[in-house]
This record gives sequence, structure tokens and C-alpha cells, in this order.
Amino acid sequence: MATLLDIEDLQTQITLRHGVARAVDGVSLHVDEQEILGIVGESGCGKTMTALSIIQLLPSGGHITSGHVFFDGVDLVRQPESALRRVRGNDIGMVFQDPLTSLNPTVRIGDQIAEAVLLHRKVSRQQARARAAEVLGLVGMPRPEERLDTYAHLLSGGMRQRVMIAMALACEPKLLIADEPTTALDVTIQKQILELIDDLRRRLRMAVILVTHDLGVIAGRADRVAVMYAGRVVETADTRALFDNPRHPYTEALFEALPERSVSNRDALYSIPGMPPDLSAPIVGCPFAPRCRYATEICRQQEPPLHGDTPAHPYACFHPVGDPIDTIGWTAAPAHIGPGPATAGVSITEYDDVRGGGAESDGDATEVRPLLSVQNLVKDFAVTSGAVLQRRTGSVSAVADVSFDVPAGTTMGLVGESGCGKTTIGRLVVGLERPTSGRIVFSGVDIAHVSGRERRVRSQDIQLIFQDPAASMDPRMRVGSILTEPLAIQHLYERKERRSAIRRILDEVGLPSAAVERYPHEFSGGQRQRLALARALLLEPQLVVADEPVSALDVSVQAQVLNMMRDLQDRRGLTYIFISHDLSVVRYVSDSIAVMYLGKLVEIGPGEDIYRHPAHPYTKGLIDAVPTADPTTERSKAKRGVTGELPSAINPPSGCRFRTRCPRAQEICARIEPPLRRFGAPGHLAACHFPLEPPVDDVVPGTTDRPLQVPGAPLQGPSSPPLPTL
Repeated sequence: MATLLDIEDLQTQITLRHGVARAVDGVSLHVDEQEILGIVGESGCGKTMTALSIIQLLPSGGHITSGHVFFDGVDLVRQPESALRRVRGNDIGMVFQDPLTSLNPTVRIGDQIAEAVLLHRKVSRQQARARAAEVLGLVGMPRPEERLDTYAHLLSGGMRQRVMIAMALACEPKLLIADEPTTALDVTIQKQILELIDDLRRRLRMAVILVTHDLGVIAGRADRVAVMYAGRVVETADTRALFDNPRHPYTEALFEALPERSVSNRDALYSIPGMPPDLSAPIVGCPFAPRCRYATEICRQQEPPLHGDTPAHPYACFHPVGDPIDTIGWTAAPAHIGPGPATAGVSITEYDDVRGGGAESDGDATEVRPLLSVQNLVKDFAVTSGAVLQRRTGSVSAVADVSFDVPAGTTMGLVGESGCGKTTIGRLVVGLERPTSGRIVFSGVDIAHVSGRERRVRSQDIQLIFQDPAASMDPRMRVGSILTEPLAIQHLYERKERRSAIRRILDEVGLPSAAVERYPHEFSGGQRQRLALARALLLEPQLVVADEPVSALDVSVQAQVLNMMRDLQDRRGLTYIFISHDLSVVRYVSDSIAVMYLGKLVEIGPGEDIYRHPAHPYTKGLIDAVPTADPTTERSKAKRGVTGELPSAINPPSGCRFRTRCPRAQEICARIEPPLRRFGAPGHLAACHFPLEPPVDDVVPGTTDRPLQVPGAPLQGPSSPPLPTL
């Protein structure tokens, strides 16, 4: 294929109040026709600024100081603004990172999509509107004509992302730039969006630049990868070559920080020490040297050139890692990274023995009493109509008859798509919502029905880490005031003691004591997550509910936060409920995993057994949807996973709620709700008429349902398509 985009020694600077930041520092890249180029790296490494420099949509104070951006043979850097306006949205489409802030909340989505068509094509408004409906259908929007008059805030995250892609594709561009198009989306929606982009690339014969911090996203989609650090390209190669044999220490460190690379969930994840450099300060030598475990004196004095063993795989390093012979396949990262003795891997059974995990016990062992016991929990939210009378017209079934136990000192992972009831359960446990029915027994007391004063006392023992730490902190308050507030509410300590307690907790989560004088917006995402954990731990709780605590973090920062949470759990004896949609992260941190679907608990059991031997098709679909940093694995499972849209919780499907999306569903699934049955390891339960694994027994003791699967009968009906084994 011919080269469509050719970037040569691009330099972009941003003028700040205290200096000038070199956001893009000598970047050279090329993208061929119909090719997908992945750009990866931590936040602040120049990925987004490189993408914005191509179409010159830079923030205030940003400007290109030198270099060339040749697009279709024309240097965009030398073009006037009028010529650039003809390119933006017409020849080059852009999908921005946050669709909610990128879409105009006051304009219907149909008008926003049609605007690009009206600007670049000689068409009428009716034709532009018809084109808007056409591209909405192209990106898989249900009932596209009806959605044209909808506002952005009324759509789900996945639908808003589809609208952004439709806007970018309305004029059939030659190049699509997708900046973190799947950040913080559910794994199932993420998979649909990535498959959509890949499918549209083939159908429209366009090239794609995919900007992301997720190596798994790159593995299954990109033809080539460029790794960026400190505004520079430090390594670039074909995807298979880079994943098989990374040569730059920074690339190697990104791989080793992945939870899926950990041999055992007892081992600490490798985390890159320090932070990316301040791009407004002069950088001498290799910019990665202060964080590199292989750095020597030459690295601190000289900047390494971008070269390599072959022209197809250049890297900027004096001490490359990996093998210079580009024929070695990828092997799993070692269990221990860095100096000191290696920690031997342990089985999940040994791990539970060490940490007291497992709600059940075998033989004559003493049964562990749970710290938290949720029993037949139900939460329905009323649906009303009318501005004044507020008549009830229905209800949302957010949580439907859910039961589970969490032993003290363990972590239970709660997984599922958005809208499945995970966060609602977390809010019910901490007392932010009242259950419709059911019990929440904490330390032997049913806290679901205690008085307001008793609830306030109990709230000291149960704390919540909110999904978005920035939104959960008052931007007008300094960190010192934010951390003092819970102590004042609970009437704990005198003023001097409060200051000492705050200093101790900041030190424990790895933040300086001077942080008390700063505002939340002055911290990075990882630092704000540490602040959220510090606020939760100030009251010395026994149970912490962590709602998506690492969903939008870079892989290196994610490793730091997960390691810190594990260390604090060991030191303080904490119990966690870890809510997430990413099963690879949940697998690493959790002793047990509970899988939710549309308010129902469909599978629960030991984490490793759930991951290796899922019994429910939904669990298997979630596992298949998780991107893994292996190109061969990703491409082999390209068409597997959960498909279709989540049904409405106002009118959930009869029988098994997952049946409308299940490839194994049969007529009985619509009539009878499946009971929980035992599978595999002790404590592994799943509710499915046609499970992926044979059940240990017929029905869980205590239930009134009779077995629906006759012994010896096939687990899969004749009309159900076979599923690939895990």
C-alpha cells in the first residue's frame, strides 16, 4: 500500500504560564493506506498531542514549531487555516476521548452528524439528515431514524461512542484518528466498538490511528505499533514483532505491569517507579533513564538515537532488552521483577489457606464466619411520570434476589456490564441506598434496617471508594479539608490528632504531607485514586467497597494502585468488595468472583476456578471480551464474546434474563428461571439450564427448584451452536 500519512521530525510546543512544554519532540511516523497504526504509552507521553498536531486542533498556547505532516502528498503544516478546515472532518475524521464532553448537549445528535455533511458536501438539509441516519445505521445504532432527535446525555456510553464514530465517518474520510475510543467502557461494549472500527476500516478502505494505553486493544487490531514516552517515539515495529520481542525497557515494563502476566495473585505487579518527566523542564540524556532499571551513566548524559537491529524495528536505547534475533515467541513475564528473592507461585487453594479465603471448607476444617453476608437482596427503583404528581408507572429491577458471603480479610470481585447492578449493590452495602427487601448482615448485625444513628456509627466500619475520584471531591476544598471532613462527622480525634492522622494516612498511600495544601485538580489520576483510598481508610474501616478504582488508569499506574491496595489489606486486615468490568484485573485481586447480569447473580466462586472453568455462558463471554496482550490470542477470539444490547431493567426478560443474548438458549430458558447449581471447586455456583461445565449435583441445598438437567442428558440442546472451549 502507498503511504497516506508521513510525519517527519514533528515538534509541538505548548506555552504555559511557567514555561514551554515540548509536548511532541521530534516524532517521525508513517501510516499506509488501509493500515491501523497503534500509538501506546502512559498519560502525558504525547500520544494525544501527536494526533491533534496532525489536524492542528491544539489546545490554547499550542503550536507546531518545526517538522512536516504530509497527508496524501500535501504538507498540512504549511497549509492555511481555510485549507485545514476542508481536511478536518472530510479527509481526516477524529474520534475524541470523551464523547460526553465532545458532543454538544444542547444540539440533537442528528443535527451534529449532519453538520459535517453540510459543511463538506453540496447537499440539502434533508439529504444531510438522511446521511446522518445512514451512518448511524452503519455504526450499529439501534433504530437510527428514531435516535436522530435524541440528545447525547440520554444515550449510554457505548451509544455515545457510536455517535462520535458516525460523525467522524459521515464524509467517508481516508484517515480516522481514534483517541482512547474505549476508555472506561465495559469490556463487551469495548469489544463491539473495536470490531466496529475494524469492520468499517475494511468496508470504507480507510487508514486508522488508534491511540490507547491498553496493550490488549493494540494486540488484536493494529498492524504496527509506536510506543511513545516524553513526547518521543522510543520503539516502533510490526505488532507481532513488538509483542514477541520488545526491545526498549519502557515497552518491556508496560508488559510486565499487566495483571494477566502475573503468575500468581500473591505476587506484586511490577510497577514502573516514578512518574513521566515534566515536559516543560529540560531533559538531559535518555528521558526514561530516571525510571529505568538498566540505566547507566551514558543514559543520563546522552540521548540514544532511534535505531535498531533492522529498519523495521527501531528503538531508542543504549541497553536494549529482549533478543536481537527477531524469531523468539513471547513467553509469560517472570513472577518476580527486580532485585531480591523471587516469590514462588501458589495455587488458589494455598492462597485461600494463607489469607483465610473461601466461604466453605472441606472435611473437618472450621468454617470461616463471613464478615458480610448479603441475603436475598432486592432493590427496585420507581419509574414515575408527571412533573407535579409523580405517578409511578413502573420499576427498575436493579438487584433481584442476590445472596453472597464475604469472609474477613478477603477480596470479592463483583463483575458485569454497566446496568447489571454492581454499583447498586455497593451503595446498598455502604448505606447510600435502602434495599426493597433482603438482609445485609455485617459483623452479625443486619445493617439494612438499622436506624439513622446506628447507620452512621456503622458507616465508620464500611467505606466506599467512588468510581470517579475527581467528581467525588469538592474542587473548592483543599485536600486537608477533604480528609478532615469524615473525621469531623464521626467526632474523631482533637484538631492536632486529626492532623497527625492525616499525615500518617497520606504517607501510607504514598503521598507527601504537603498534599494537604493542594486542590484535587492539581493531582494526576493515580494520585487522586490514592487520595480516595486515603479518605476511605481514615476511619479505619473493616470493609472497603471499591467501585471501578482502576478502570481509567494507565497500566503502570494501575499496577501501583493495585499493589498499594494489596499491601494495605495485608497490613490492616481489610476486606474488599472490588467492583469492575475487567475480569483480568478482578482475577488478580480477588479471592472469589461474583458475576452479575441485569440484577441477577449468575455465577460465583473461587476466582481462579471461575476464570479457568466458567460454567455460565455470560461469564465465558466476559472473559472472551477482555483484551489480552497477545496478538495471536486476540485475533483467534475476534468473533467470540457477548453480543447484542443489554435488555431494559424496567421489563427484564422472563425466565433466564440472559437468554436474549445467549447462543445456547432454548425454549425452557424463557419459561423457568435457572437455579444455582454446584460446579467444580467448592463454592463455585452458577445459574444456567445449559452450562458450559457439568454440574456436581442437581440443586443447591435450601432451594425449592428441581433439577432441569436430567443425569446423562446432553448439556447442550441440538439447536444450540457449540462454543469454543476456554
